Amino acid sequence: MPSAAELPARPDVSDSSSGDAVPVPLAGDAARSTAGDASPGDGDARSAGDDLRPGRPMPEATIARLPVYLRALYALAERGVGTVASDELAASAGVNSAKLRKDLSHLGSYGIRGVGYDVDYLVYQVSRALGLTQKWPVVIVGAGNLGRALANYGGFINRGFRISAILDSEQALVGREIGGVAVRHVSDLEEVVTATGAVIGVIAVPGGDAQAVCDRLVAAGVTSILNFAPLVLIVPAGVDVRKVDLSIELQILAFHAQRRFAERLGQVPGPAAVEA
Repeated sequence: MPSAAELPARPDVSDSSSGDAVPVPLAGDAARSTAGDASPGDGDARSAGDDLRPGRPMPEATIARLPVYLRALYALAERGVGTVASDELAASAGVNSAKLRKDLSHLGSYGIRGVGYDVDYLVYQVSRALGLTQKWPVVIVGAGNLGRALANYGGFINRGFRISAILDSEQALVGREIGGVAVRHVSDLEEVVTATGAVIGVIAVPGGDAQAVCDRLVAAGVTSILNFAPLVLIVPAGVDVRKVDLSIELQILAFHAQRRFAERLGQVPGPAAVEA
């Protein structure tokens, strides 16, 4: 199974260099739609995408689910699965089949009645929509424990991302190799962004430094930021920020764990307990 970044180019595809635009469905995609997906109980799979139009905006919720579908598709491909019904793929992704079919209709993909979706081709379609048919250079700012863990993670390269630079303010870390990339001093940030052509930046610095780092990344030309700092970043229009806060996720899990524990005891925690 080729990686997303190594998927074969199709002569009738005009890939957007920014990865922002959802490609116009191909003629081959439309041909596949005539039969629909024959998963039991699905009904007419074409109905979810009858309003498919070139350039139709893709909902943010759909965009957020595409990586989940791609992860499920990779797992199927690694098991040697060639085709998959919508209900099976939906179960793997944790959504209902009607929502999955509607999401995939934005890509011009409906499956084939009596067969389902071609796994490799659907990997290509989702990867193309997400802009993963190329390797995106990524700059990580912060070479602490989190930054090092991200830089050493080998899964990025197979999903269309290449760690092109790591920067830190600690002079003792400068020159040290992490994940095969030498750490540069954060004072070189603008030069590094220009040299690598990076439009994606990862902020893995303490909260007190995050906004200043963000401002420099944006001024240097970075338009997409993954923020691990415990701070809400202020960015201008045209810059996308995704925030990852592990402590918040743990707190949410703690809330649900507390409720389950109370239910086992036949009690429901009061407001004070919940707030605690």
